Amino acid sequence: MSGYAPFSGGFPPSGALPRARTFLWDCGQRCDVTPFERRTDAARAALEDAGADALVCVPGRNLQYLTGFAESQRERQLFLIVPAAGEPTFFVPALSESQIRRETWVPTVRAWGDDADPVAALAGCFDDLGVPTTPRLLVDDTMWATFVQDLREVRPAATVGLASEVLSELRVRKDPAERDALRRAAEAADEAMRRVRALGSDAVGLTEAELVGRIESSLTAVGGDGVAFETIVGSGPNGAMPHHAHGERRIEAGDPVVLDFGTRVDGYPSDQTRTVVFEGDPGERFREVHATVERAQSAAVDAIEPGVTADAIDAAARSVIEAAGYGEAFVHRTGHGVGLDVHEEPYIVAGNDRKLEPGMVFSVEPGIYLDGAFGVRIEDLVVVTDDGAEPLNRTDRGWRC
Repeated sequence: MSGYAPFSGGFPPSGALPRARTFLWDCGQRCDVTPFERRTDAARAALEDAGADALVCVPGRNLQYLTGFAESQRERQLFLIVPAAGEPTFFVPALSESQIRRETWVPTVRAWGDDADPVAALAGCFDDLGVPTTPRLLVDDTMWATFVQDLREVRPAATVGLASEVLSELRVRKDPAERDALRRAAEAADEAMRRVRALGSDAVGLTEAELVGRIESSLTAVGGDGVAFETIVGSGPNGAMPHHAHGERRIEAGDPVVLDFGTRVDGYPSDQTRTVVFEGDPGERFREVHATVERAQSAAVDAIEPGVTADAIDAAARSVIEAAGYGEAFVHRTGHGVGLDVHEEPYIVAGNDRKLEPGMVFSVEPGIYLDGAFGVRIEDLVVVTDDGAEPLNRTDRGWRC
């Protein structure tokens, strides 16, 4: 479980995934386009099915998914316009034109200068692309309101929906390039976890914040690119708060310590949790709770296969914890999808009857939280395969260091 936060930049360098044309695509035939081109073509086809005339993306995860360009929104209008009929086109500030041409596959780039009216220039771009005067536009879910207003000025009669209407269905199944990046990110987190476990008694006396520094240094040392989310180190009673990040509490002998962290590789994150005791005896109740969470996580992973619903996976974990008498202490969903965003579809939660499909990637992270005492959470990422699940994390799930 990572601490959720809305997108706020911090991307890796643009085009981290390969832009070279590739023949490694599991479509059953020779393909000579980049993954980004293929995704954009799929988005354009989905626009037609959704009855939409154009998709408009701003810098963010959706734009990175379609083009490899990885930056955050700024004050100037920078859009990728994908019409249902016609060529994808970048509408960019002149100062970004050469970067866009160099770092993305999109051949058509319309640039506007700081001495121009960007809204008027955008209107001309829409006209040239054949966007109707009364279009249905799907705009990026993270688009700033000021840019939505620009679109409304350009097409006052437009009906505006969200890009997730078409992109969520594409992004929920990871293609080979994405799965490879996620696998390598998980391997980096695994190696960092091994290094943290190796601290053993040396971790006793460190503050949670100091241990975070050790974790994050390890993630960098093993090839990770920064952190995927704010690192969680919850020692003793702090571990009973699922989204406690870290503080100045010192780790004591016998303390259960919840460790939840991840890094990025080629823009894709890892997200792993282990609950460990660096030294000393945590007590019988902790041992019972940890064993229960281990069984719950194994039961959920064992239940994964195509056609099974997301809520059935949640139920598999939850039933183990409820049978042990800790149902009220399992206070969150069993998992969440992971892709360019650390939290995305599919959500492994009661009531979600979405059927699992090969290529989906999500966390399996049951937990038990005893207020004022300790918490236990165990989390791995898994890929749905043709006949089950492939865990991406391979480290020891036990509590002993």
